[in-house]
Amino acid sequence: MLRCMAAQDPRELFDVVDARGRPLGFAKPRGEVHRDGDWHQALHVWVVLRDPEPRLLLQRRSLEKDTWPGAVDVAVGGHLRAGEGIAEALREAEEEIGLALALSEVVPLGLRAYANDRAPGVRDREIQHAFGVIVARPLGALRPDPEELAGLIAVPFAAARALYRGEAASASGEAIDLAGVRSTVTIRREDCVKSDDDYAALVMDALGALLEGRTPTPFALIAEGEARFALASTPR
Repeated sequence: MLRCMAAQDPRELFDVVDARGRPLGFAKPRGEVHRDGDWHQALHVWVVLRDPEPRLLLQRRSLEKDTWPGAVDVAVGGHLRAGEGIAEALREAEEEIGLALALSEVVPLGLRAYANDRAPGVRDREIQHAFGVIVARPLGALRPDPEELAGLIAVPFAAARALYRGEAASASGEAIDLAGVRSTVTIRREDCVKSDDDYAALVMDALGALLEGRTPTPFALIAEGEARFALASTPR
């Protein structure tokens, strides 16, 4: 029970929003939000390491997570706490992987409505704000949080892009566990948090643009026909 509480605090307050991401004026504890299927806001930061060749950084989620335990996921993922904007929520990058980021360093990739009812007793409805960043940092310089992650994985960007675009069945990279032990790992699409839309492919294309020195055009995605967003609604 203590380990589960460390991985996520069911008492943590989230602002409840509607299916367009607009605040409804009240907050609820995380446990109730996930029980009741309330829309709430989340942050994704997709990280590319230049060390020196570009590698996509991914995390392996803690086995104690209430959603997608043990799955391979975006490098930094977390919720906006009650009253937070994106600038404050970027604390997740330092907390989860030891990478301090300012709002000026990340590039907006897009917005997504995501619904997930696969975990028993959990109805997750997220408004996901996706950002990207390229950092000149080796994998070994990062610090995975043992309360949130089981480890980190770095995959050559071209291989990761092919995997997430459905052009390859697997991709190999380097993993580092909580003890700092490195190993070679092969990940398959089924090892990753499931995506039923074009989100992963759109993110890979946007990151590809960043690596080419271009500013990507932010995308907006609908989940199950439930929501559409104006990108101007992204909290800064």
